[in-house]
Parts: sequence; structure tokens; C-alpha cells
Amino acid sequence: QVQLVESGGGLVQPGGSLRLSCAASVRIRNIRLMAWYRQAPGEQRDLVASASMYGGINYKDSVKGRFTIARDDAKNTVDLQMNGLKPDDTAVYYCNAEGGSFCRGSVCSLHETSWGQGTQVTVAS
Repeated sequence: QVQLVESGGGLVQPGGSLRLSCAASVRIRNIRLMAWYRQAPGEQRDLVASASMYGGINYKDSVKGRFTIARDDAKNTVDLQMNGLKPDDTAVYYCNAEGGSFCRGSVCSLHETSWGQGTQVTVAS
């Protein structure tokens, strides 16, 4: 489907900031939803933030006011700015693309779901 490559994870102290970036291998302007998920050890993968092709944005309640998702259809990227990080934010963060369609050259296809490989975010003093 679509290749997604994340970057920007790492170790940060509580209260610190990190910016995650996800680069797509195709134009994302017709991808219905671009999102960030996270998965802590022993837990399910949860939606953190999403940005639709129509401009709608949603956040997990626990990150509202601290995280900002930025979808850039011109650059084919979706970033997640994380401020005020807490130990509970520690997880592997995954970039996700959902629905819509994409083109490679002159060949266009419907898109289902694509995932990045994940990037580790650790918040600890």
C-alpha cells in the first residue's frame, strides 16, 4: 500500500517536548485519514491524534492541549508535536494512513490501511 517512515522519537525528561514526523511514499492529499497511534508494553494500540483530508482533527482526551497533529499534503508528511510529556506517554508511536486513494505515476488505487514501523518515545527522569 503506502510506505510510512517515522522519525523523531527518543528519550526525554518529564515536561519536555518531542516532535515526531511521518513521511509517506506517495501523495497523501487523497488519503482519507492520517493519524498517530501509540502502544505501551502490554497494552493495546490506541489512537492519539488524527487529521482528515477534509480538515477535521481529533485527539485522545489525555493529550488534548499538549499534542498537536499537523498534516501537510504538499510535503506528504504528518507530524506530531508533543509538549508537556509525561511518563504515561511512554510508548511506541506509529504513523497510520487510512482509506481514500493514492497514485503512483498514472496508476491510482484505492487505499485501505498502512502503518509505519514505529518509533520509541520514552519519558523518564
